[in-house]
Order: sequence, then C-alpha cells, then structure tokens
Amino acid sequence: MTLHSDVAELLAGAGILDVDVDDAVADEHVRWSAYRRVVLMTASSRSRDRDRAIVATILRDPIEIVSKSAVVALVDRVAMKVTGPGEFWQWSAELLPEIDELKTEGYRKFIRRRIHDWLFHLSIEDGHVPTPVELAKVSDWMQRFLAEEATSLAVLALLAESGRRRKTRNIAKNRARSRKLRTQ
Repeated sequence: MTLHSDVAELLAGAGILDVDVDDAVADEHVRWSAYRRVVLMTASSRSRDRDRAIVATILRDPIEIVSKSAVVALVDRVAMKVTGPGEFWQWSAELLPEIDELKTEGYRKFIRRRIHDWLFHLSIEDGHVPTPVELAKVSDWMQRFLAEEATSLAVLALLAESGRRRKTRNIAKNRARSRKLRTQ
C-alpha cells in the first residue's frame, strides 16, 4: 500500500469527502488534520471492529510523530467513551501488535503509557482508590487530569498528599476543600 491509497482509504471509510488526498499526501499538517477527523469519526462509532485496521493504516505513515499523535488521540477518545477498564483493556490489547510496529521506541512507550494511564483512570471511575505506589506509576499528565476531574474525596486527598507536582497537589487540595464545603 502507498501513502496515497492509505489516506484515500481512511478518508473514504470515515465519509470525509472534503479533503484533497494529494494535498494530504504532500503536507503532513494537512494529513494530521485529516487523521484527526478520521479519529473523531472512528471514536464516535459504536463499533470498534475497524479500529485495529485504522490504527495499522495510520501507523504506516512515514512521519511517525504524525501517526503517533493520531493514535494517541484515538486512545484518548475511546477511553472517554468506554464503560469501564475491562472494555478499554480488551480494546487496547488488540491495538498493541500494531503499536509495536512503530520504529521509534519512545513513541511505542508513550502510547503504552497513555493506555496505562487511562486504565488507571477508568479503574478509579469504577470505584478503585489507588495507593501512593499505584499513583506514582502514572504520568504527570494523568495525575493532573485526575486532580482536575476526579470526584472522589479519597482520590483527591491522595493526589493532594502524593501528587508528583506541586501544581497537581494544589489543584487536588483546592478541589477537595471545595467539595467538602459543598457537602456540609
């Protein structure tokens, strides 16, 4: 397969007709924008059946930062849509063979870490209260995300005490204090 046929297939499969395939092939910025739209359409689908093939196609892009970014966007979107950690784990496990085809080890690690972060987040949404050791294994990005979005006072207290960054700890402290005031 060629980049031209890959981009054309992705756009057609997502029903995106207003992107010039030749422009997308010639300019990685246009291609990234096209991939972003494909990811949005893919993530909004009820079916996850085509996701692995879409990821494999995107990851054939010769500019790995473009393809890595598109796959991370898909991971993020699907993680926000699934019903729990089990569903997300099953979905992400199907993608790992494709992700492992990336040449750049740092990109493979980044995507795997993002998947781990979302599994952590989804387990918290499912009622799990993590330990400081578990919290230390997630990225600064996820700790900050949790500090800004978590509703559990126990999770906010953990972040306020054990968050890696001062800003994360402060956000968690302020949100925990605010939530306590609202419940009184």
